[in-house]
Amino acid sequence: MARKKHPLQDTDAELTVGRPKRSAAGLPSLSETLPHALAGMGPARAWKTLTAVNQKDGFDCMSCAWPDPPERKAAEFCENGAKAIGWEAEPLRIPSSFWAENSLASLESRSEYWLGQQGRLVEPVFKAAGSDHYVPVSWDEAFNVIAQELNGLDHPDQATFYTSGRTSNEAAFLYQLFVRAFGTNNLPDCSNMCHESTGVAMGETIGVGKSAITYTDFAKSDLIIIMGQNPGTCHPRMLTALEEAKHAGASIVAVNPLPEAGLINFRNPQKPRGLMGRGTDLADQFLQIRLAGDMALLQAVSKRVLDAERAAPGTVLDRAFIDRHCSGFVGFAAQLAALREEDVLVATGLTSAEIDELAQRYIRAERVIITWAMGLTQHKKAVATIKEIINLLLLRGNIGKPGAGPSPIRGHSNVQGDRTMGIWEKMPAWFLDALGEEFGFEPPRKPGVDSVDSIKGMRDGSIRVLVALGGNLVHAISDTEVAEDAVRKTRLSVQISTKLNRSHAVTGERALILPALGRTEIDVQGGVEQFVTVEDTVCAVHRSAGRLAPIGEQVLSEVAIVTRMAEAVLGDKVPVDWAGMRRDYDSVREHISHVVPGFENFNTRIRAVDGFVLPHGPRDSRTFPTATGKAMFTVNALETITVPQGRLMLQTVRAHDQFNTTTYTMNDRYRGIKKGRMVLMVNPGDLAELGFADGAYVDVHSEADDGVDRVLRGLRLVAYPSARGCATAYYPEANVLVPLESTAEGSNTPASKSVIIRLEPAAAPVFGAAAGLRP
Repeated sequence: MARKKHPLQDTDAELTVGRPKRSAAGLPSLSETLPHALAGMGPARAWKTLTAVNQKDGFDCMSCAWPDPPERKAAEFCENGAKAIGWEAEPLRIPSSFWAENSLASLESRSEYWLGQQGRLVEPVFKAAGSDHYVPVSWDEAFNVIAQELNGLDHPDQATFYTSGRTSNEAAFLYQLFVRAFGTNNLPDCSNMCHESTGVAMGETIGVGKSAITYTDFAKSDLIIIMGQNPGTCHPRMLTALEEAKHAGASIVAVNPLPEAGLINFRNPQKPRGLMGRGTDLADQFLQIRLAGDMALLQAVSKRVLDAERAAPGTVLDRAFIDRHCSGFVGFAAQLAALREEDVLVATGLTSAEIDELAQRYIRAERVIITWAMGLTQHKKAVATIKEIINLLLLRGNIGKPGAGPSPIRGHSNVQGDRTMGIWEKMPAWFLDALGEEFGFEPPRKPGVDSVDSIKGMRDGSIRVLVALGGNLVHAISDTEVAEDAVRKTRLSVQISTKLNRSHAVTGERALILPALGRTEIDVQGGVEQFVTVEDTVCAVHRSAGRLAPIGEQVLSEVAIVTRMAEAVLGDKVPVDWAGMRRDYDSVREHISHVVPGFENFNTRIRAVDGFVLPHGPRDSRTFPTATGKAMFTVNALETITVPQGRLMLQTVRAHDQFNTTTYTMNDRYRGIKKGRMVLMVNPGDLAELGFADGAYVDVHSEADDGVDRVLRGLRLVAYPSARGCATAYYPEANVLVPLESTAEGSNTPASKSVIIRLEPAAAPVFGAAAGLRP
């Protein structure tokens, strides 16, 4: 197929800035979605994919983990879902000549956007030591290289095996089986960089690190509090559930440093009111909180709830729930009695009246859901902040009843399922026992390394091989230049991917790219069409089967790649029938049913039309598998971040036309920014105080305790209605400003939402992602 020309160039020279939108979706969403899908895939291909995505007999959208409603619509996808599908399913292929025409150095100079626009990977390619080019190789040659390097290590812990959240349950289970059979628990994944803080906090307080609600609970709720989250961009189908909840009588509160269009007004593109009318106003209250102020807000609301109970004993707290199901209440209440209002107001940037209003909404509501995402999980005190969500919910028994509960919203399609399948560097002993018994070997017991510690290991020379099942680790992780230099120190880097990204241009001494089937494609093994499974953000497990013919004859499924890699590396080391599981995915699911609780009779139950929902003790029966056997109130010392005079606190965010590190266009329609990403959004009052004009260009320096001056050059200042003292830049470009050592306590998640920065005038506009480190 002829290579297509893309109108948007790899530059910010044409960047324009308009007014932020105050509504999401509607006709503009349709006008964006349909032309994009048709231009990328063509009419027939677009029809075949879009009519199958998120349907009961179709495939799961790869763009988020939002659950499917019980009754599906004909168009069960959002604007960004359609763009994700078009990005994967476009028929453009990277030809063999591409690798001779493009050196590694030239690929490294390209943007993430340009790399993703080159088409699908359709053949294995190898970069030899000392070479500046990839060259096509056979699959056997590729697996021999991997076997040679892995089996030549002094110890299995000298390799690390990353996983992306788009990987299916079947591929993830086989991948962790291979890695543990190889002899290590080095299984970092994208959860380490997003909801790891959630898993730690919820695991310690209620015993399960997953959402404690179902899809239908939204419409049963009286109050939904949405914290640090932008559903209009990151999981737009959530807006439909919020609209349903609003029409059913729920109040909605948005807590965010930025006003997000999707939480102001939603114009449902599948309803006349959404297309021609004014849509549905969603948030009844908007709390424009300062970055890292959420913990103080939650404690202040809980203190007001306790004060209301003291003023009217027996009317506010759910004492029966607390006495029967909880521990630690006395210590928690005693600590909050000493909370100082002035500290709360400084940390949050809010008024006492705003916090009073939220507290009254909470007290009046019988059923409360609190949802959150990266805005809470990527701070130093992220784990403690999420524990405060649990504290607040426990006060009025808002766990384990319809319409109530904690609801972390996952991003990647199967990131939750990957963890359930064993993709974790710290899987508990019971899982390792069951895995060893099922397959007849002794899994390693020493905990492995997560994503941040994998980069440290590569940097320090203790990790010499990186294998990545999907994802874009070097661009997703913090401290970009440190991460890239670390990967370059490895002896071999292996990327299993559908399309090019930055991680393919930053390699070890030797490197492989292995092309994988996408979600949209038919997977035939042993002459039979196979299906895979995924777990969404509310613990529902369902089938996924693509509709398109594979993009190329040499492209393998992730299951096939993992099992063939295992055969090449392990040989007869473990008694595992890799070939049998490759031929028939039912055999993989049979093994899963013996190892993973909740998956009993997996093959029968997954063939039900709606799949099945995994058990969840706190949600289903108010049973809490914690250290005490009860839900635990916790005591968390409030610690606020002091921002020096003349400095700002930075957060990184996605643009609207973006999924994780993948950019579909250079636009961020809802924020009014088009044809560019190198911007810094700052409150107009802060710009005036700092002496900068809207539209000026600056170099952004982060200030960390390690003394390293990390700088992102040539950002255009955009006067934006953000919280005072706070600034916003796009991820992953701004990752260069986040120190690798700056992580959340307890979870080691990069603290990408609380970076102290200073601005200096740029000598001249710098277009592109020019960034560097200065000692």
